Amino acid sequence: MQVLLGKNIDELKAIVKELGLPAFAAKQLAQWIYQRGASSFDEMTNLSKAAREKLKETYSVGRSEALDVQRSVDGTAKYLFPVSATRDGEPQFVETVFIPDGERATVCVSCQVGCKMRCAFCMTGRQGFHGQLTAADILNQLYSLPERERITNVVFMGQGEPMDNLDNVLRATQMLCADYGWAWSPKRITVSTVGLKKGVERFLNESQCHLAVSLHNPFPDERSEMMPAEKAWSLTDLMQLLRQYDWTHQRRLSFEYTVMHGHNDSPRHVRELCRLLNRLECRVNLIRCHELPDSPFQPASESTMEWMRDELNRRGITCTIRASRGQDIFAACGLLSTAKQSEENPSGMQK
Repeated sequence: MQVLLGKNIDELKAIVKELGLPAFAAKQLAQWIYQRGASSFDEMTNLSKAAREKLKETYSVGRSEALDVQRSVDGTAKYLFPVSATRDGEPQFVETVFIPDGERATVCVSCQVGCKMRCAFCMTGRQGFHGQLTAADILNQLYSLPERERITNVVFMGQGEPMDNLDNVLRATQMLCADYGWAWSPKRITVSTVGLKKGVERFLNESQCHLAVSLHNPFPDERSEMMPAEKAWSLTDLMQLLRQYDWTHQRRLSFEYTVMHGHNDSPRHVRELCRLLNRLECRVNLIRCHELPDSPFQPASESTMEWMRDELNRRGITCTIRASRGQDIFAACGLLSTAKQSEENPSGMQK
């Protein structure tokens, strides 16, 4: 069964033509799927019953409700969604996090099942890679969210490397910005990366969404020990690319920096960060390290993080400390889905 969620207006026009439906049915489908959030054809009451039955024979809307949710006392909610990718016929799952903050509500979406990047401090990296999410899988994390009407911003900072699934990430962002979709400004969407240069270059040329680089260490040799992707996609090459673009208008560039005690929180790390980012219009977001089972990485102290923030700002690098949310639930990315995968396939999870 093919799904319609993730199809653009031209593809919907081709589908209704193929089914012998009136041309205006494409616009009706787009409105029901992307604006009204319909989960079934039966809801599409301005389509004839015959048209709905024809659609049901070959297509589904593509919506799937969350299988589980963990709710924090601070209002953060982490959802577990099923996706189309399977592993040896076994079901797969990804996490989606809803983060309310006053009038602002951000959703952190996933783009892959597991991840190829294998960052040493990331639970998702321990899962290995098990499949790409389709545009429908990505959009479903938003459209099937109970808090959908409250969403103001979306960040691609969940499970997976967005630049390693760029076709589907770009398609999903285009649906959100399309006039037949949510008609969002791309400024409301941020896409992260560990630094896949070709993917970043294509993203910057084809999208106006914000970019967030997972940096975590300014020294390439130390970064490669924490983030094996550094060996294939060097930070030096990435910085040369980023300096070719204008970051003073429209699009924002940020660097994510998870602070780990004794690994990347020293004065020399701050000095190298300042050298690396000198005269580049950007901001640094310091992130508290989440403790993972059997991990050598521990959180830096609050005083260390505040010192780093203040020192970077003093040296002309805009820096903030990201507020930790959902500490009383499966806070770190990958923990909830890992628990579910272990439950479904106890002998198949990577150790």
